[in-house]
Amino acid sequence: MTATAPLNVAIITGSIRDRRFGPTVAEWFAGEARRHPALRLDLIDLADVALPAVLAADDTGPSEAPEPVRKLGARLDRADAFVIVTPEYNRSFPASLKTAIDWYVDEWQAKPVGFVSYGGASGGLRAVEHLRQVFAELHAVTVRNTVSFHSCRDKFDDRGRPIDEVGCRAAAESLIDQLTWWARTLCDARAERPYVA
Repeated sequence: MTATAPLNVAIITGSIRDRRFGPTVAEWFAGEARRHPALRLDLIDLADVALPAVLAADDTGPSEAPEPVRKLGARLDRADAFVIVTPEYNRSFPASLKTAIDWYVDEWQAKPVGFVSYGGASGGLRAVEHLRQVFAELHAVTVRNTVSFHSCRDKFDDRGRPIDEVGCRAAAESLIDQLTWWARTLCDARAERPYVA
């Protein structure tokens, strides 16, 4: 990969709950990411994917996986980096997101993961801390900076834009800068030598 080649970034909306706020947050972040012409975005809403809740046995081959699993797997495999948009449910992240993570292994390895979280008083940050541990186990690299929205429904206007647009844009830019650096670095490393888990 050259320094100017586009990076494929999958933005994953993790909540599938009825009347969820995740799509509002994900669309806003995608709008910020679109300001970077070097990024190609793939918006993945887990509510539209319909992954089975029962995972396959360890010895099940990729071709034997259910069709929704194969389709999402191809999209994750193409990604150079991920942004997880997650709420906090009961001090952690949604079961739908854990299911989506656990269906895959190689697709996450040696790739960077950023987080945009939302929720009540904690802004989803406890969910992010749990996700960091999960992705470390999958040999992914989580970037330090996050974007978080405390009392999220009070932080957006009727158009789905953050009320503090300047501050939120600065936070998004910081996350995107770190994610881009790690994505290019890890792409180059994977091209030079395969990652061994």
